[in-house]
Amino acid sequence: MKISIGNDHAGTDYKFAIIEFLQTRDIQVENYGTDANDSVDYPDFVHPVASDVADGKVDYGIIICGSGNGASMTANKHQKVRAALCWTSEISALARQHNDANILSIPARFTSLPQAIDMVKTFLDTEFEGGRHQRRVEKIACS
Repeated sequence: MKISIGNDHAGTDYKFAIIEFLQTRDIQVENYGTDANDSVDYPDFVHPVASDVADGKVDYGIIICGSGNGASMTANKHQKVRAALCWTSEISALARQHNDANILSIPARFTSLPQAIDMVKTFLDTEFEGGRHQRRVEKIACS
């Protein structure tokens, strides 16, 4: 499995911990995020993740900013991307099961680091249910 990850200054510590977790599962990581805590513009670090997902270069993406909203909004501008803003593992599971989300957006200022790791684990371990959800997912794109 291969995952792209991107973050702004609010998500730097979370990114490093998530990468460490992913490496324990032998998951390859493409790191587009900032490695510093200096203020940066989240779209600069989210667009490359969304492009990788949309182009099929990776299996999933993880994006992290303060509220998770800006990152999610940015990623969802890309066709074939379904970025889900999640703040619990239950929402992370539903995003995969019902929405076939392919990018997890984490609000670093509103979740703890253990919660974030748990959401990543749940996101990666949960399958899309298909069925009635498939036709709904097919109606998301505007193209």
